Amino acid sequence: MRYAILAALLLTGCGDPPPPATPHDPTTDASYRENVKNLADMTRRANDFFLHGKADEASPLVQQGEDLSGQVLAVIHPTLEAMQAASDLDDLYARMLLSNRHYTWAQTFFQKNRARWKYWQPQTEDTARRMKIAEDGIAACESGILKPGPTK
Repeated sequence: MRYAILAALLLTGCGDPPPPATPHDPTTDASYRENVKNLADMTRRANDFFLHGKADEASPLVQQGEDLSGQVLAVIHPTLEAMQAASDLDDLYARMLLSNRHYTWAQTFFQKNRARWKYWQPQTEDTARRMKIAEDGIAACESGILKPGPTK
């Protein structure tokens, strides 16, 4: 009898293994989508301030956006919407830096956007447009860097 119970216990452990757990995709969470929406809204408001000559009002929004951008891009496969929102924030920050003649810092943000869209798949008209904007920004920075400074 003992052997029968032991054999039964051993055989119950020989079934098929459970299916592998599918990893959780954080981009499907409502909080992720909300963060992307908040980032896009924050960038839009900051851009409006900047375009109306209110860089001081835009600056804190850009700083807050940097935190959100880091969160939405920290996932393994960010959504296109997250990439666009982060790209828009980086573009705005680069333009703000460029307007203050911080050419090297501005160039860094434009280069980040160029790399972001150069390697994005699938390529679309929008990704090509965004890459062109970044390349134009890089050229503007290089032009500013190469200009001779004021002489005294």
